[in-house]
Amino acid sequence: MDKGRLAVPAGVTDWVIAVGVAALLLGTGLSGPHPVGNRELLGSALLAAGGLALAARRRAPLVVLVVTGLCAVGHQAAGFEALAVSYLVAVYGAVRAGHRTVTPAVSVGLLAVLHLTAPIAHDGPAREVVAQARNTLELAWLIAAFAAGEAVRQAERRADEAERTREETARRRADEERLRIARELHDSLTHQISVIKVQSEVAVHVARRRGEQVPEALLAIQEAGREASRELRATLEALRDDDTTPPHGLGHIPDLVKRFQGTGLETMLTIEGDPHAVPAAVSRTAYRIVQESLTNVARHAAATTASVLIDYRPDALAIRVDDNGKATSNPAPTPGLGLLGMRERVTALGGRLHTGPRGTGGFAVQAELPTNGAS
Repeated sequence: MDKGRLAVPAGVTDWVIAVGVAALLLGTGLSGPHPVGNRELLGSALLAAGGLALAARRRAPLVVLVVTGLCAVGHQAAGFEALAVSYLVAVYGAVRAGHRTVTPAVSVGLLAVLHLTAPIAHDGPAREVVAQARNTLELAWLIAAFAAGEAVRQAERRADEAERTREETARRRADEERLRIARELHDSLTHQISVIKVQSEVAVHVARRRGEQVPEALLAIQEAGREASRELRATLEALRDDDTTPPHGLGHIPDLVKRFQGTGLETMLTIEGDPHAVPAAVSRTAYRIVQESLTNVARHAAATTASVLIDYRPDALAIRVDDNGKATSNPAPTPGLGLLGMRERVTALGGRLHTGPRGTGGFAVQAELPTNGAS
């Protein structure tokens, strides 16, 4: 929104139009030839009602079309010679909303009724000629209102199509750029990291076979090579993901737990609360938290058991992963896909993450992800 420019709510605009049309109809009807007495009161009420009904034209265009049409028939029959402006606006709104078949049918019926009621409201052949001329003019106005509504509808449809095309083009360019980056990373880094990893492992293996003490620096290079290879592989997989396959989420956690059970880690999954659908971003983040936590347990904690708790709450999803391994009082988080990456995912969703040693031993990862405002 531009500074200094305020957006007017659609409801306010509709009421302004409705009141304006009602005032126009009353002013036109009462300033021209009109009946007196009870017919004047009835006709004035129908003129005002037809105009005010336009306040609901966005919410119920067909209902407004019928109501304004009946009001037009009523005030014409009462003797008011006022153009049915409210009905013309209702025709425009109904056609703009996409009711291109019902609107002409209702309009033809209205013109037929007006033609039948014209002799009742007008006396003498001269007045009948005037009424017929006005009916012809109203038909022209109806065609114009229909054409205006259809033109605006087509313009809005083309604008929506153009917006979708821009979004698709942007997504396609993003996919192409992602694949280009993945290719460059693969070509420039994968080979070098593989060479470092293989050579360091060979050096460690040879030193151990000779009975020599393996230098700490060489062990650090070996571990760094393994970690870099794992993170590069995960990065390339993320870059190559074209969203053609469903991402892992809450529904994949049971299979994830079973895989870790196959590695010898006694893992237990508990689900509490009433399982319900959660936003896709929350589901993906929950899976990544459990995956990274169990991976850290299996690789670093020297644990024998681990437990995963998924708690469905009314406005949040809580995840807790505990293990019985060895935990220091100040564990250093691993950058990238480790604890820091986990915290970035949780923070991006407006959630909370707590990690640290348990009082009874082992390590705990606790996360709470809001589900009412995420998407």
